[in-house]
Amino acid sequence: MNFNSHTESQFYSTIRPIIATSLDGIAFTNQSLFPVDSRNGYLFQINPRNSITKIVNSSYWQDFIGVKGLCFAENKLWFTCRERIYTCGIEFKNNQLEIVSPPQFLFSISYPANGIALYENTVYITCEKTGQILVYSNTGDTVTKFYAPGIGAENITIKGEEIWLCDYLEQSVYCLDRATGKIKYSLLTPFEYPTALAFYHDQENDKDLLYIAYTDQEPYIRDNPNAEPNHELLYRDRTFIHPLYFKYDQENKYTLSNGFLLEMTYVEEISPLDAVEFKDLEWRIALPTESDRQKIRSLEPVGLEYIEEDYHGQKVALFKFSDFNSDKRFVFGWRAILEVWSIKYQIKPRDCESLPPLSPEYQSKYLIDDDNLAMNTDIILTGAEEARGTETNLLRKMYSIRNYVYDHLTYGIKPHIDTPDLVLKRGVGSCGEYLGLLLALSRLNGIASRTVGRYKCPLKVLNFGVPLVPDFNHVWMEFYLPTIGWLPMESNPDDLDTGGPYPTRFFMGLSWYHVEMAKDVPFETLMSEGNPVNKEKVSIGQLAINHVSFTILQELTIEN
Repeated sequence: MNFNSHTESQFYSTIRPIIATSLDGIAFTNQSLFPVDSRNGYLFQINPRNSITKIVNSSYWQDFIGVKGLCFAENKLWFTCRERIYTCGIEFKNNQLEIVSPPQFLFSISYPANGIALYENTVYITCEKTGQILVYSNTGDTVTKFYAPGIGAENITIKGEEIWLCDYLEQSVYCLDRATGKIKYSLLTPFEYPTALAFYHDQENDKDLLYIAYTDQEPYIRDNPNAEPNHELLYRDRTFIHPLYFKYDQENKYTLSNGFLLEMTYVEEISPLDAVEFKDLEWRIALPTESDRQKIRSLEPVGLEYIEEDYHGQKVALFKFSDFNSDKRFVFGWRAILEVWSIKYQIKPRDCESLPPLSPEYQSKYLIDDDNLAMNTDIILTGAEEARGTETNLLRKMYSIRNYVYDHLTYGIKPHIDTPDLVLKRGVGSCGEYLGLLLALSRLNGIASRTVGRYKCPLKVLNFGVPLVPDFNHVWMEFYLPTIGWLPMESNPDDLDTGGPYPTRFFMGLSWYHVEMAKDVPFETLMSEGNPVNKEKVSIGQLAINHVSFTILQELTIEN
């Protein structure tokens, strides 16, 4: 596997339809891209090399309002509109598509259709309402149906013997066997809200490239001369189409997708709130770690030199101060250049049917209450039993625990973290409080688990070279399956709707903007004269102001 840099100046760049308000279906043919905008009813023809856009259904745009999926077959364009399936005749003149016959109704289904794809004489249609992929003949006769893997609106395309789906809520792409509908593997998209997908064949390099369309809204500051103050916060449509680079590692059972080269800087600015003095102060800050999805290219100190310490493979920066007092000012920390990728592990419950028991070492380290988890309280003990139910399979048990936590909590930020028993009673928690409850319930059910974090790069779409500052720190978890290893799971972002169903995008998966550090070690600690500093008397937040900055340097590609 080779990793290469990629910038928007190269051919496989982001395609930006300048007037599109929504991208609801895309298809490639004759080396051109054809997206449809269901809000305005526009069918575009786009040159993928320069994003030059043309409306090709000028006489039929009203017929395309509400269209959610499209595909080409010979000299026809197929598309879905609400419950109905249509075709219209097309031809190319000087590489420009022309619609030569008005849309013709073919057949309808019971509920609104989303995506559509054709393979020879077979029509594949996705339907969010039924949660299925419906298979018909090209005359509208029912052939079969498959289970759709996600929970959101899905679009579809066919590549040889494979069905490819993207799911709006799952932030995922699925590769299915076309004959059986069974999932071969899945992968995360680098950005939220994918709405359509299509393969482009690069004739020059004889390779297929998968493009994903995204539709969302973004906040922006508008300068309004008629208002006082003149700056207003507004939202606008954001649409773009971006290549999806990926690699399926079948042996290790995971997929990697779109990676980015990040520069991350973490520094502490000494600014005590009260007069303090310490002798022989040791200030430790965790460093980024390496994993299947994260590699360190370089690491350097900022402000002051540090000593690098190793705690069972986890790196920590040690800063020493012989005489620390509130009259002195320092800035110190580290800067790292990191390769970060989206990862999705392809572990199934059947892979976990005959796992060996957890080792005594892991039991003593990862099944105990070592972080105020309230594991001996009645409400947590009862919660652990209810969350488990009758499940014995470790992976399904972890999934049930996650869903139990999502059923009982809603997300809310608080100035401090309460113990899981109080959080479960209150029903509202921050990411750290979600995590605490997940740790308590999983450990009581015999699943080794640990805290991971600490920051996420702000998800600013393709803002290369611009310093980005996160609003909050963040934590998630890893759980351990014997013989398989540690698997990531987000704390709260998949808790999208009360009562579910909940996405599984970050169950055994992380997106590229997560930066991993502080596994098995606290993120920051203080010791003075060989003894831990009492947090109740002096906390790190009372001594210093932390500064965190990310810069997206470039995109990375994967070559098989």
